[in-house]
Amino acid sequence: MATKREGSFEESLAELESIVSKMEEGEPELSELMKHYSRGVTLSQKCLKALERAEQTMDLMVREDAAGGVEEAALEIEGDQ
Repeated sequence: MATKREGSFEESLAELESIVSKMEEGEPELSELMKHYSRGVTLSQKCLKALERAEQTMDLMVREDAAGGVEEAALEIEGDQ
């Protein structure tokens, strides 16, 4: 049984933007509006999780120490307090 492939962050964001556009144009039926809203919430949560994972990854910087091992240090970005 084939599983449904999860879209990338970019695909999810593009679909979310499309849903917002559909919701903003005209006056959709309530059932259609609810369907779009539900899918939008799911997509926004997926995007937020992907961004959180990316942020956690970026917070660590991996470098080699003098003994040839790996040392991890927090990545500091100017202006980020």
